[in-house]
Amino acid sequence: MGRLAGAGGRPARRGASRRDHRAAVRHARAGADAVSAGQVIRRVAAIGALLWALGFVWFSIVLPQPADADTRTDAVIVPTGGSGRIARGLDLLRADTTQALFVAGVDREVRPPEFAASFGVEESLMECCVTLDFRSVDTKSNALEAAKWLKEKDYKSVRLVTSDWHIRRSALDLERATDGTVVILEDAVPSDPDLAMLFLEYHKLLARRVAGLWE
Repeated sequence: MGRLAGAGGRPARRGASRRDHRAAVRHARAGADAVSAGQVIRRVAAIGALLWALGFVWFSIVLPQPADADTRTDAVIVPTGGSGRIARGLDLLRADTTQALFVAGVDREVRPPEFAASFGVEESLMECCVTLDFRSVDTKSNALEAAKWLKEKDYKSVRLVTSDWHIRRSALDLERATDGTVVILEDAVPSDPDLAMLFLEYHKLLARRVAGLWE
C-alpha cells in the first residue's frame, strides 16, 4: 500500500520538476535579455561618444576659409562681435563686388555717424549702401533680421562674413531664416579661437541642428 502511494506521488514530483525547469529557463532568458540590452546601450553610448569626439576634432581643425573676394553677390551680411568682420564687409563694398552691406546686431547706443567714424566709412557710402540693424541680439536673431532685409530688397544672393569658428552656425541659421531661397556664400574671417571657444561653439552648433529637427 505504501509502495502504491509512493508510486502515485511520482507524477506530481515530475510535474513540479518540469515547472521548475521551465521557470529556470525563463529566468535565464530574462537575464540574457537584460545583459543583451545593457550591451546594446553601452555600445550605442560608445559609438555616440566616438562620433562626438571625431566631430569636435573635425570642427576644431578644419575651420572654414575666406571666399574669393572677386565673387559678386547682391549683398553682404556681417554680424557684429568679431575682429575684422566689418572691415572685410566694407572692403567688399568699396571693391564694388556687392550692392549693399547689412551689419547685424549693432549696439543700440551706437549712432550711424559714430559707426561711420569708427570704421572710416564715407558719408555717401553710409547713405547709399550701409544698413545697420539694432534689433538682433544673437546669431539666430541676426539671421531673422537679415532675412527680412533680404526679402524687402529682393536680393537673391548674399555673402556672409563672420569669424571662421562662427560661420557654420551663422550660415545654418541664415539658410533656415531664408527658407533656402537665397544663395549664401560663406566668407570666413580667419581668427585664433581657443579650445574653450571652439568647445562652446561646437555644442551650440549641435544644439541648433537638433532644434532644427522640430522647427
